[in-house]
Amino acid sequence: MQHSEGFLKLVEDARSRVREIPPAEARDRLASGNARLIDVREDHEWAEGHAAGAEHMGRGIIERDIEKAIPDKADEIILYCGGGYRSALVADNLQRMGYTNVLSMAGGWKAWKEADAPIEGE
Repeated sequence: MQHSEGFLKLVEDARSRVREIPPAEARDRLASGNARLIDVREDHEWAEGHAAGAEHMGRGIIERDIEKAIPDKADEIILYCGGGYRSALVADNLQRMGYTNVLSMAGGWKAWKEADAPIEGE
């Protein structure tokens, strides 16, 4: 998908404030049992397959629902989307909401699959 110049500028601005990690590090953090993996893609994307063990809170509702789902703002949260753009935007917003341990998975779902990481729902 070709992204617009304005969207890419918005993402780059968010990325300047967000820590991104590769899929291998995300897997290590998940294996420790202390992190939660959140898929922020749309419902239809989630239904077509997602990272094993991930929870789903789409980009359109996560800011509304996150405080109920994850009330401890120090919990480690790893976000991913299709390619790492939307997750960076969400990570930036969650940090603005007071979450202190938010990470965005670089490359998103595409990179997760390329890394042969475990998946569900395909």
